[in-house]
Amino acid sequence: MEQSCLRRYNSFRLYPKLHILVFVKALISYILLVQSRVVRRAPGERSYHIFYQLCSGASPLHRKKLLLRDANYYNYLKQSSCLRIDGVDDAKRFSSLLGALDIVQISGENQMELFSMLAVVLWLGNISFSVIDNENHVEVDSNEGLANAAKLLGCSVPQLVIALSTRKIQAGKENIVQRLTLTQAIDARDALAKSIYAHLFDWIVEQINHSLGTGRQRTRRSISILDIYGFESFNKNGFEQFCINYANERLQQHFNRHLFKLEQEEYLDDGIDWVSVEFVDNTDCLSLFEKKPLGLLSLLDEESTFPKATDLSFANKLKQHLSGNPGFKGEQDGAFKICHYAGEVSYDTTGFLEKNRDPLHTESIQLLFSCKSDLPKDFASVMIAYSQNKSSLSCHLLVDSQKQSVVNKFKAQLFKLMQQLENTSPHFIRCIQPNNKQRPRQFEHDLVLHQLKCCGVFEVVRISRAGYPTRMTHQQFAERYGFLLSHSVASQNPLSISVAVLQQFSIPPEMYQVGYTKLFLRTGQVAALENAKNRMLHGALRIQRNFRGLHTRREYYTLKKGATALQSFVRGEKARFRFDYLFKRWRAAVLIQKYTRRRLAATMFTDQLKNIVVLQSVMRGCLARKKFKCLQEEKESKVINSKVRRDVRNNISQVRLCHEMNGEYPRQPVVTELEGRVSKAEALLRDKEEENAMLKQQLEQYENKWSEYETKMKVMEEAWKKQLSSLQLSLVAAKKSLAADDMVTRAARTDTTPTHAQYDSEDTMSTGTHTPEGTELKYQNHNPEPRLATGNSDRRINAVNHLAKEFEDRRQVFDDDAGFLVAVKSGQIGSNMNPDDELRKLKDRFATWKKDYKSRLKETKVNLQKVGSHDEKSRKRWWGKKSSK
Repeated sequence: MEQSCLRRYNSFRLYPKLHILVFVKALISYILLVQSRVVRRAPGERSYHIFYQLCSGASPLHRKKLLLRDANYYNYLKQSSCLRIDGVDDAKRFSSLLGALDIVQISGENQMELFSMLAVVLWLGNISFSVIDNENHVEVDSNEGLANAAKLLGCSVPQLVIALSTRKIQAGKENIVQRLTLTQAIDARDALAKSIYAHLFDWIVEQINHSLGTGRQRTRRSISILDIYGFESFNKNGFEQFCINYANERLQQHFNRHLFKLEQEEYLDDGIDWVSVEFVDNTDCLSLFEKKPLGLLSLLDEESTFPKATDLSFANKLKQHLSGNPGFKGEQDGAFKICHYAGEVSYDTTGFLEKNRDPLHTESIQLLFSCKSDLPKDFASVMIAYSQNKSSLSCHLLVDSQKQSVVNKFKAQLFKLMQQLENTSPHFIRCIQPNNKQRPRQFEHDLVLHQLKCCGVFEVVRISRAGYPTRMTHQQFAERYGFLLSHSVASQNPLSISVAVLQQFSIPPEMYQVGYTKLFLRTGQVAALENAKNRMLHGALRIQRNFRGLHTRREYYTLKKGATALQSFVRGEKARFRFDYLFKRWRAAVLIQKYTRRRLAATMFTDQLKNIVVLQSVMRGCLARKKFKCLQEEKESKVINSKVRRDVRNNISQVRLCHEMNGEYPRQPVVTELEGRVSKAEALLRDKEEENAMLKQQLEQYENKWSEYETKMKVMEEAWKKQLSSLQLSLVAAKKSLAADDMVTRAARTDTTPTHAQYDSEDTMSTGTHTPEGTELKYQNHNPEPRLATGNSDRRINAVNHLAKEFEDRRQVFDDDAGFLVAVKSGQIGSNMNPDDELRKLKDRFATWKKDYKSRLKETKVNLQKVGSHDEKSRKRWWGKKSSK
């Protein structure tokens, strides 16, 4: 089953437009195969592989949940003494089955329910019974099989015991509970197991079809494959073989009808010469089975309705009513023979009636309805699908759903299958059994020959050899081969065209026949027509190919020319658009640079202004603190003088008071001396005050001179800055000129071959060292004829850089001298120096240096211009030489 699932899925995946539907719910596997292989098998024959795979490959968790044991523990599996097959790994195949179920999107929960029902079937086989009285009535033994089966089903143990050991019989309005005999109990147990497995098989097929999306909408593009049993004849054939061989008779008639009857009828209806081929017709055998009311199936149903009927009474009834039929032979001990298309088969009627009645009773269905699991409930619902009210579980409805016998169900499904086959275009594959020992590479010739005779293969070959496998209507033949005629036919009807084509290609009359509506050809006659048709088609295709190639090339060249013109216009427009875009970007960049530079200049000016304000504030604070200190010292000197005077007066008065108190009067010299000292002190005080006033005047004069000097210094600094800025601008212009000349030189050197460009002279320029006293700059010019080389531009750059360095050094010297003079003027250092003289000397030195520097800068510019013009002439002379070559 799992291998079929994998094959179906792979086919669906490889061919998404072609859905291959398999009749997994085939007629025989639904009724007979399930019933025969689940509970009973011949020695050496295994049951369904899924049971052994489940016992071998289930994981420990699954084994614990499903209460599983090894395969040799279950009665249904060990009775055939064949638990393993050489070369088959059941555990590995179970793993493949799980993968197949995942592929077809069956959930893990549904998989567990599926395996639980399989485990229920195995545990039901281990339930045993004990006889309790002389009437062979039984009771169910309480063992592990009973407990595990009830637990997996989801029902109680007493419910399962009642379903397996008793039966309810309705007598009027009362229900009578009757105990089952040992045979009936075993049949009820096996019937429950077979029913669960059969419905489980239907359920998983429904899940797979639902997952793969099969249905009526896709039946028109589907292929149905029907795999059926072969004809069976064993030493002891029972009810199962009876139904199987009946189904094979019906399918054999379908085979005969399509391969023998319909084909020969087509020949005769079309009016051609044909000798009918004889074949074995099994209509009489089918009539023996299906004839009403005295057919095998009708008599079996009739006998199954009698409560006291037995298998022996059924055999006697068959002998009584069918002894005159040549296809039936009655035998002793309840046996009979039927002459099938494949030969005579002897059947034993033992168990016919019980199996036909379908021993799954009402108690078993009620048991399934009472289970807690979902699957058993679904199985019970399917069993009473004919009732309208599924929720009412009355015995009457359950009994009505079970009235139909197995034979009637089998016959109804067989006719439904035949109706489906009639609506299709069948293709038959006959499988031949090579030997009865099931061994490879062994062929029993008698067995193979018997099968070929029974299956009608010889007749099919005979009809194929004598018949006309190729059939076409006159219209189809004329349309397919009419253009091969080398001349036109007067009558243009399809029959005349067909005959003319056959005559033109000299096809022998015995190889074809002309019917009323069709033309029949034997094997191999269409090959010549097809070859001629292919040759003509190839010639026509060659002409069409050349014409289409010429037409396509012309169209291609036209399209190519138009595409080229269109590309030129498009590229031009794109280039113009690109240029406008770049020009706008350039203008935007210039505008951004302008505003950025203005912003930077404004920021620099603001920073310098802030620094100047800070410097002014610091200097003004320093001057204010100095002035405040002088005023404070003056005030302190006044206070001291006044205090000294007051002390002297106090001392004199105290001396006088002391002498008066003592009655003594000081001597005149002493008083005179003291008064002289006081007058001297007063005179000294006046002198100090006058000197202080003079010092204040001098301080005011010095402050005035300092402010004048500071103003002069600021003016001189501004003048110096302007002059230095002009010199600096001249130097920058010289650098730019030098850079432009250098770029021209490099460009000329790039255009020429640098490894062969040589000149006759070399220009070197060096500057003398400049002393602080203003020594003149000396130049040395060697080889006035310049040479175009990389060293020339480097020397010019060095000369200009030397002037720039000298300019920076001299500016630093003047700044330092100016700062020194400011310090001298303020009295901080150099008190013995005259700031005015030093300022005059500094001005003289600055004027001398400026004049000397201007002259040297002018000479450097002239020399650079000479070197640049000479280089230009040299380049022109070199270019002229190169052009003349």
